[in-house]
Parts: sequence; structure tokens; C-alpha cells
Amino acid sequence: MPDQKAWENFFDPEKILKTLGLGHRVNNVVEFGCGYGTFTIPTAKIIKGKIYALDIEPDMIRITKERARNNKLDNVEAILCDFINDGSNLPNETADYAMLFNILHLEQPGKLLNEARRVLKKDGKLGIIHWNCDPKTPRGPSMAIRPKPEQCIEWAKSAGFRSPKRFDLKPYHYGLLLVK
Repeated sequence: MPDQKAWENFFDPEKILKTLGLGHRVNNVVEFGCGYGTFTIPTAKIIKGKIYALDIEPDMIRITKERARNNKLDNVEAILCDFINDGSNLPNETADYAMLFNILHLEQPGKLLNEARRVLKKDGKLGIIHWNCDPKTPRGPSMAIRPKPEQCIEWAKSAGFRSPKRFDLKPYHYGLLLVK
């Protein structure tokens, strides 16, 4: 990860969340790979319930918790876990919305999508963003492992998601919204 300031200059979190259907009617959210809390904090300010912000890196959990405290948000539960290998340890059908933001380039995207499906309620929403498949993007995984939108849609459908909608999240990302 680049430093926090550089990372956060790549996104307009509020605009992306709104575009991907995250609004005031959403109750609980699970975020796989919260990083610096770039999307965690704006999400916590929007939703009615709790956001479960998961990450494998202790520093990312510490930073996200600190940012939640500084913003006086009591609905952020930052959890240290290896959700790829061990799952999220959240109960079935915990969330109304799951966020897979800049993470589906990992080795086992199907496993992660299955875990997202498990924790989502019936008709829950899955938001995906990823770096455009353009070598001119200033950041992101190597082009060899960067998933195209069509790949993400296919993986999500294989995991049981439906009704994909695609969004252009200029300048560097695309977004997908699917339903469990």
C-alpha cells in the first residue's frame, strides 16, 4: 500500500458509495480489506447499523479504529482476520451490503466471493470496485493479475450473485453492483 494520503487521492469515497447503492436504508455492512478506512469511515457515517471492517494487517486495523474514534463513530467494528484462509467468522446473513474494493486480484477470488455471499442477507448487495485494465493507471496490481470487469461478473455469478450493473468510476476504477 502507498502511504495513506497518496492512496486516498485515488478515490472519492462518498461518490463511489452513492454510485454503488450504499445509502441510509442500509443497515449492516461488511468490508473485506478495510485498509486505511478510506471507505469504512464514510460508510459508517451513512448507514443505520454497523460496519465490520476486516483486514489481515494489524496496522490497518489500528488506523481504522483510530479514525473511527477521531470521528466519534461507534458503529465501526474493525476486526483483524485472515478472511481468505479462515473466513470472516461473522454469522451467516449478517450484512445487507458487502464491499470488495480493490481486492479481487487475490489468488482465490471465488473463495472470497463465497464468503461475501454467506454473510449477506437474502437480496443483499455486493459492491465491487477495481482498477481499470489500463497500464496508464498510476497504481494497482500488475496487469497480469488485474481482473477485468467481465471476469469479476463471471466469478460473482459463479458464487451465486445476480443482476450485475457496471459503473465507470473515473479516472482509475470501475464498479460493479450485484445482488445475492
